[in-house]
Amino acid sequence: CTDASCKGRCGEKFNKKNHCHCNKKCDKHNNCCSDYKKLCSGGASNDVGGGHSGSTSHRDIDPDLNEATHDHYSDNDPVSNKVNHDEHSDASCKGRCGEKFNKKNHCHCNKKCDKHNNCCSDYKKLCSGGASNDVGGGHSGSTSHREVDISNEEIKEVSEILYKSDINKATEADVTLNKQEMAQNTKEKDDLCEEPLYQYVNEEIFERPTYKSFISLLDNYDRRTGTDETYTEDEAAEQDIFLKEMMKTNVMKELYKFFHKKGLCKNDQEFVDDLKKMWFGLYSRSSGEQDSSGFEHVFVGEVKKGKVSGFHNWIRFYLLEKKGMVNYHSHNYDGPLTSYPDVLGKQFAWDGFYKEVGTQIIGSSPEFDFALYTLCFMSRPGKKCKVSLDGHELAIQTYEWTKSTYNNGKKFIATAYLTF
Repeated sequence: CTDASCKGRCGEKFNKKNHCHCNKKCDKHNNCCSDYKKLCSGGASNDVGGGHSGSTSHRDIDPDLNEATHDHYSDNDPVSNKVNHDEHSDASCKGRCGEKFNKKNHCHCNKKCDKHNNCCSDYKKLCSGGASNDVGGGHSGSTSHREVDISNEEIKEVSEILYKSDINKATEADVTLNKQEMAQNTKEKDDLCEEPLYQYVNEEIFERPTYKSFISLLDNYDRRTGTDETYTEDEAAEQDIFLKEMMKTNVMKELYKFFHKKGLCKNDQEFVDDLKKMWFGLYSRSSGEQDSSGFEHVFVGEVKKGKVSGFHNWIRFYLLEKKGMVNYHSHNYDGPLTSYPDVLGKQFAWDGFYKEVGTQIIGSSPEFDFALYTLCFMSRPGKKCKVSLDGHELAIQTYEWTKSTYNNGKKFIATAYLTF
């Protein structure tokens, strides 16, 4: 869609770069596109997913930037909250296999649509074993992450099992924090803390296989979006080593056992292949370059439009703070746990780029973070996922990447983070 038309743009936020606009205020300011009334104000609509022009579905949110914009810390940043119109029309099952029922859709792509005779015309071809023309389509007919019912209680039970299985986590003797000041206003960018956050870390724990293989991945990325992230053979091998070490742990064995029981994976190799694609599969957050992945965003961190996005791992934070590349400003949330792992919401600058609200699970092993975020992404994609850690209820928010898919409609991870 060009910015001279409202096609695919009804209800979008104001962008001064556009020649004309497609929201309620454009009438008042006399700067609507010529087809605004036809497409967005009750006339016939040919908007993406037509029929509910101007509406923004949950999956349309672009989780590129400060994750705070997706919860109660919203700063109304027009870049962070921009509408991302999905390339898949709701008249097709492309990228939608197994999605939940939505009455606004003209046709549907889940197991029940056959029964109700309201499947999209390409449902059987794309979702039920026929040849797939989906992006990255490999084993057509594979189970989408959203096809299996998983209850809230099951998620809490499994998260407690993961918590108890994390024998590689740091102890109180391994990590000492210096939290200092709590911020009252996270938007002011004030540096309230003179000292680093980490007063002491026992770096011997970094020699454990999962920590070591995790740390080896951290230098494989360019934090700038718009820069191609193609993997070298050595970097791809490091991903395989990391996943191999992950699957040796009780944490990941328990997660696999749960998903296998639910029918989301036939065997451990299929599970590992899925993990590799959903976490390390590359996609574009900017100008068409394959510049991002779920792993880079969540665990390594990125910079887009002058802001830090993602960056939700304590090990990464500690290593950069030790080098003087991260400056801890303050915290605005101190989690409920009294031992590690615990949760801290904080503000910091990464080489001068600011993170307004960023949560990290402190003292956890790499396998615990990886398993917990995967549990929530596969069980509650695009929603808040209630987990339980040592009897404390916490919430993890995930978002799917919607512009490209793999394996017949499965979604890459866009982001995952603990919210409060």
